Amino acid sequence: MSGNGELYGKVAIVTGAGISGNIGYETAEVLAREGARVVLTDMAEDVLAEATRTLSQKGYDAASYVADVSDEDAVKALVQFTVKKYGRLDVLDNNAARTSAERDLMVGDMDVDWWDTTFAVNTRGTMLMCKHAIPAMIKGGGGSIINISSGTAVGGSFFATAYASSKGAVETLTRYIATQYGPQKIRCNAIAPGPIMTSSLKRGLSDDLQEIYRRHTVIGSYGKPSEIGEVVSFLASERASFVTGQIIQVDGGISVHQTTSVEISQLMSHAAAHQ
Repeated sequence: MSGNGELYGKVAIVTGAGISGNIGYETAEVLAREGARVVLTDMAEDVLAEATRTLSQKGYDAASYVADVSDEDAVKALVQFTVKKYGRLDVLDNNAARTSAERDLMVGDMDVDWWDTTFAVNTRGTMLMCKHAIPAMIKGGGGSIINISSGTAVGGSFFATAYASSKGAVETLTRYIATQYGPQKIRCNAIAPGPIMTSSLKRGLSDDLQEIYRRHTVIGSYGKPSEIGEVVSFLASERASFVTGQIIQVDGGISVHQTTSVEISQLMSHAAAHQ
């Protein structure tokens, strides 16, 4: 690829990047489009290989490494692989996560093994990736870490209890890393996506639930996975050089309005239609 992209010369790791149509893969493509050399990682070797092959066929410089981010030895090996292959590490996008519509229920019904698994991947995995990426970034003069949180961490609901709780911990971790490693030129921010139409969401949410979430965005539609990737790309770039420790809601406005506003809007539309 040419050196025209704003991330040209940078090296990035994107976790949870193996499934086309999900946020991780789409983010990897956006970063690669902007000139970064990207290492995609996931647990499923077949889908990861296909995702990496697709990016390579588009002319991007992409590599893959199979790793369970909850395993410290695997994380350490992933970072070592990246530095050995590309000589440095500048950007880390912590996207890998576990969730389950069937097992992640209300507290009284919580499967404790699932709770532990969720935190192992979503929170421990994010911490481990940061732990081993930060020294490599410092050696290269600094870097940008982008953790993927979730709009579910903002307020309570009736499912995704473990997932939301693990993402709340990720947001706290983000602020601590930004504070502890800012003097070493490490920036750390988090993105909290709202309703994003991923391939996983299409499978995991009924049509009724999908419509509820759509109706509660102020723009009236779902986001695209690539739109999260665009914000990751910004945070990875020099344009965001003074941005750190922030939790950025990318949710179509679902978190900004009063809870009554959807019903009020419907009443106003109904009244206008009958004038």
